[in-house]
Amino acid sequence: MDTNKIVGEKIKSLRESQSISMNEMSARSGLAVEQIERIENNIDLPSLAPLIKIARVLGVRLGTFLDDQEETGPVVCRKSEASDTISFSNNAIRSRKHMEYHSLSKSKADRHMEPFIIDVTPTEDESFVLSSHEGEEFIMVMEGTMEISYGKHTYLLEEGDSIYYDSIVPHHVHAFEGKAAKILAVIYTPV
Repeated sequence: MDTNKIVGEKIKSLRESQSISMNEMSARSGLAVEQIERIENNIDLPSLAPLIKIARVLGVRLGTFLDDQEETGPVVCRKSEASDTISFSNNAIRSRKHMEYHSLSKSKADRHMEPFIIDVTPTEDESFVLSSHEGEEFIMVMEGTMEISYGKHTYLLEEGDSIYYDSIVPHHVHAFEGKAAKILAVIYTPV
């Protein structure tokens, strides 16, 4: 199953079911109509910031775009079963894929946090665009070294290190010196 295609289809379906036009979505989210079209048509791999803005306009959790089922009790995610991934770029307009997200809670209904294991692929790119959105993020480095640009500061995190921050401050998360890494990330976005 191509999880990336599901995201665009779910966004379009939710937008249309609520009778929200592209122009209204653009005005309410602050995203360009062209960017929304490209996300809905699965042309661009969206970054988290635009997805969070879209989720807020639609009045849904970020995880709604990934959900397949609705479990109200506890959800156990076994390592051997976590094969579905979704990829996001760090800048949807330029469509650079650099992270693969493994959801640890995609079948949990009514959740307020989005936990992921994220494989961060190497990239030669050094021109990162900072983004911001409502909520909070927690990141713990499992493998490799991560560089977190946060406001005017830069933090290097090695295996076992963690950071917790307010997502409203412009930020960007990427592997240090273009080497692969793996992180545990928990994202909270108020609905």
